[in-house]
This record gives sequence, structure tokens and C-alpha cells, in this order.
Amino acid sequence: MTAVQAPPSAPEVLARCRDLVQPALREAVGRLHPWVAEMAAYSFGWCEVGGAPAAAPGGKGVRQALAVLGAEAAGADGRAGIPAAVAVELVHGFSLLHDDIMDGDATRRRRPAVWKAYGTGPAVLAGDALFALAVETLSVAPRGAGAVRLLSAALADLVRGQADDLLFATRPCTGPERVTPEEYRVMAEGKTGALLGCAAALGAALGGAPEAAVDALDRAGRHLGVAFQLVDDVLGIWGDPAVTGKPVGGDLRERKKTYPVLAALGSPAAACGLPELLGAPERAEEAAALIEAAGGRTATLSEARAHTAAARTLLTGAPLATEAAGDLFRLLDHLVHREL
Repeated sequence: MTAVQAPPSAPEVLARCRDLVQPALREAVGRLHPWVAEMAAYSFGWCEVGGAPAAAPGGKGVRQALAVLGAEAAGADGRAGIPAAVAVELVHGFSLLHDDIMDGDATRRRRPAVWKAYGTGPAVLAGDALFALAVETLSVAPRGAGAVRLLSAALADLVRGQADDLLFATRPCTGPERVTPEEYRVMAEGKTGALLGCAAALGAALGGAPEAAVDALDRAGRHLGVAFQLVDDVLGIWGDPAVTGKPVGGDLRERKKTYPVLAALGSPAAACGLPELLGAPERAEEAAALIEAAGGRTATLSEARAHTAAARTLLTGAPLATEAAGDLFRLLDHLVHREL
């Protein structure tokens, strides 16, 4: 009797898609000006400053996996989604280069951010180059014209989300001008969810999926993005530094208005004492304890589960190829339950 083969795990799905996409991604980056290509390669963890080969940790490859799986969900070969995967990975790289400058983050994946390693001006230039390369890559692909329109819409949402995120830092913790959890959800959908949804939708579009499937994948990816950001918020306060690479309570020391903070500020148990603690970075441990006692952590994880359920409902109701849908479900569960 032939043994039934177990379905691939989420890390195996990520690795398979990454192996499929990486040669095309490297080829695309190699078309850039040599200096700009070096900065891009450094940002992806492929080289050190100066160009020497490196094996620095890169990203998980979530967006490129969603693009490949989107094509497979349409019944096409995963290779049909490679231009989409390359484009969204380039756009994600562009956004990280600029985010690090805007946020003043000196490190990325446990080594100097590009702007610290090469300078602010060069880092901006490298980000611009990645953006232009993403559009070029997608525009020359089969069905590329429609795909570029999808990418443009997602980029507009990403910019709106980033703008809201920057403005949140200037708003008070209490009173009528405070940031609400609903405003945060909208911001997270734009800043994180738009590109995840776009990745899956682009892959499906290039794979020839009907509009209903493309739309369902886009909306499911947006819910996944919000859930992913919410889990990041929990890890940013209570995560294990050995796993996250960030200090305990790092988000609190930087006074970020993450979802656990906003949820706790809406509770009478924390409304009085928490603003004072948030203004004192050295008291981050006290702030974390108060946020948890006020239900901030529980509320955040509950919200993440709600968005995960919404994504699952959309995927279940969409006309997707069975095997690819299974890989999408496993990836969804893996991303929102990581390190918790």
C-alpha cells in the first residue's frame, strides 16, 4: 500500500516558493546600477558593505510565497506568479529602506540598516530604484498591464497607512485626539495588509484567475496583514529577544502607539496611570505589566484571531485549487501563531 504523503509544513511552503523566486529576484537586482545593486543586495542579506558575499538573515519571503500560491490557486504553474513575487518583494524592500529612515531605526535584521551602512541619500536612492524596478518587472509580464494597476492601488494604500502611522506619533494618548483602535486597524491594513493582499492577488491575476478569486485573495491577504501586524505588536512588547531580535518592551521604550497600548488606554484600569508610564522609557516593564492587566494583550490576540477567521472565510468561499488553498491555510496559521 502506498503511504499517504503528509502535506508540506508552512516553513516548507515558504522555502519552496523562495527557491523558485530567488533566481529571478537576483537577476532583477543585477540589472541595477552596480552601486545601487550592492545596496539592494545588502538589504536582502546577500552581501556585506563592499559587496563581499554574506549569509545574513533575510526576510521570511511571505509576500513572494503568497504570489506563487496565488498563481497556483488559479490552477496555473507557480512559475506564472514569479514576476508578481519579484515585484512585491522589490516593493517591500523599497518600503523597508524608507521606513528605517523615517523611523530612525538604525538596525534591520540584527545588522546596520542601509541608511546607517551607506548613508541616508544613497538609501533613499536604492529604495527608489527598487520601486522603479518592481514596476518594470511587472509591466513586461504576461497580463502585466492589469497587474500594474493592482500594484498601484496597493501602493496608494501603503502610503496612506504609512502616513497615518507617522501622524499617530504626534497625537496624544488621551482625550478626543487620541488614536482609536479602529483607526489603528485601518492603518495596519494599509501599511501591512495592502501589500500582502496585493501579492496573492497579483499571482492569481498572472495565473489567469477570475476576478472573484483575485478579489477574495486580495481581501484575505489584507486581513492576514492586520493579524500579522497585531501579532508583531504583541511580540514587540512581550516577545523573547532571542527569537525576535528586539529588546523586551522595545516598542514601549520607543513610545509606539501599538494596538495593545491603545486597547489598554481604553480601559479604566489603565487610563490614569499608563500615559505617565509611556512617557518614561525606563519604566517600560511597569507599562507592559499594566497593559496586560488592563487586557491589552488579550484584546490584541482576540482581534488577530478575528482577522484570521475572516481571511479563512474568504479563502474557503473562493474558487481556488485545492492543494494551493491548503498551502495558503497552513501559511496563514503559521504567520499568526509564530513565537506566541
